[in-house]
Amino acid sequence: MNFLMRIFVVLSLLVFFSGGLVNAQTSVIDWKIKKTAWTEVDEKEYSDFVALIGQAVEKRECNSFESCLQHPNNPFRGSDQAKLSVFADCAKLSYVLRGYFAWKKGLPFSLADGISKRNVPDNTGDLRYSNHGNEVTSRLNFLPKKVGMTWTFPNAVKVVSKTIASSVYSANFRHYYENVDSDALYTDFYPVEISRDGIIPGTNIYDPNGHVAIVYKVTDDGKIYFIDAHPDNSLTSGLFGTKFTRSRPAHSAGFKNFRPIYLEGAQYDATVGSYVGGVIKPLKDKDLPLHSLEQFFGTNLSFADWKKGIFQNDGTTYSYYDYVRIKMSKGNLKLDPMVEIKSLSEDLCQTVQDRVHAVQGGITAGVAAKAHPERLPANIYGTSGEWEEYSTPSRDARLKTSFKELRDTAEQMVQLFAARDPRLVYAGANIKGDMLNSYNQVVAQCQIQYTKSNGAVQQLTLDQVRQRLFQISFDPYHCAELRWGASEVQELATCGDDSNKREWYTRERWLRNQIERRYDARMDFSLDELTGPKPGAGVENPPDVDVVKYLNL
Repeated sequence: MNFLMRIFVVLSLLVFFSGGLVNAQTSVIDWKIKKTAWTEVDEKEYSDFVALIGQAVEKRECNSFESCLQHPNNPFRGSDQAKLSVFADCAKLSYVLRGYFAWKKGLPFSLADGISKRNVPDNTGDLRYSNHGNEVTSRLNFLPKKVGMTWTFPNAVKVVSKTIASSVYSANFRHYYENVDSDALYTDFYPVEISRDGIIPGTNIYDPNGHVAIVYKVTDDGKIYFIDAHPDNSLTSGLFGTKFTRSRPAHSAGFKNFRPIYLEGAQYDATVGSYVGGVIKPLKDKDLPLHSLEQFFGTNLSFADWKKGIFQNDGTTYSYYDYVRIKMSKGNLKLDPMVEIKSLSEDLCQTVQDRVHAVQGGITAGVAAKAHPERLPANIYGTSGEWEEYSTPSRDARLKTSFKELRDTAEQMVQLFAARDPRLVYAGANIKGDMLNSYNQVVAQCQIQYTKSNGAVQQLTLDQVRQRLFQISFDPYHCAELRWGASEVQELATCGDDSNKREWYTRERWLRNQIERRYDARMDFSLDELTGPKPGAGVENPPDVDVVKYLNL
């Protein structure tokens, strides 16, 4: 064989194997349907998948969807031939996790890609915060399509990386509870009963203030832990509590699971290795044994007035949050006051540490060095662009609510002790002192530090953060020192903000004092207009979050 012939053979082999690799790559990213329905086994495996991802987030071993896919806890790690570049904030994360799992398991997947406000009186507001909820107007199904004589398949990498994330947002969770399971325009989720069967890893928690989290762990004593995604594409974890508010049933706030779907009329085509044809249909509400409206209307199902709904267990009425905790615990719930304070304090410590990274992100991006805009966004809690990505008003409001919950829990434990409530497990002589010791133990172990404007590291304790809680700035155009509420001359001396920025900080005080996130209020104020609390925007005095003062009384 002469030299030219050898070159020709080598090139031919390269082309052949290159083509084979391309075809293999294409087959890997083809979303083929191997099963026509989501079964109980599939739902259990999905739940286990979310639990594993949540464990990695909890340990801070991964902090984004992409990094979590590379973590050993991902059972599909290594099967992605192309890197998934995914932006997944709170609402998108739920869909992306579900879609990724469906692709890997060869399951059908569908989502509502068209949403509109329900046609009822006074249903005003952004779709994310509509007064009386939304309805589905169109759906997007990820199934094989026949082009000519050939079946083509969705590109799974494109679907997970781009299509899903660009098609959904928190408005997808804000649906009325009736007539939402039609074959054509059904909702993606359904409300579940408050039980250990209903609320499992993979269950979504919808906050009507436009936030979504995903349950990844439920402890034996009924604590619910969730994965939280943020506008900066980061993932954190947290403990369910009063930061997730109840609201009118039309908002559909609370716990909800993905509605199981199945593919009807499909046939398996062995030549392409997939089910083809058929139509995706949903399971109906009446066929879902865990479907329940109790979180909307109470256990007495007060349909006439949801505010009169009560939550009873064994004849005793509880607050909604206490009821959830009781129903989620194994056996009879027992409350150790020191354990309660410790778990809430540890959650706060982690939340503050996560805030360090969020604040630093804006500083690293150069936002803090910019001149302050002439006006605030139309609404500081729900906007877009630079403010949405680097500001922290929603995150800070949840943090403040959690500190208030800590203080309120301490008082509740004292009241239960005084009432000799059988749920309380405490044999000591100084319940306030012992709870304070539990709090101080966490404070001593909690390491918080941020980088000042001059590059120096500033140490803070958890209790120092509590003390300056309503001084920490949510505004991304402020220096690091003001973002952390510095007021002492030495700490604040390194802040380079000019007088205009300092005045913005001073006048945003009323907005910082407010822990209720109001998405219906106008907030696009100029500096001259920030003269005090406005309707729905700002309060004169912050709520009491001083757990130390209460426990020292």
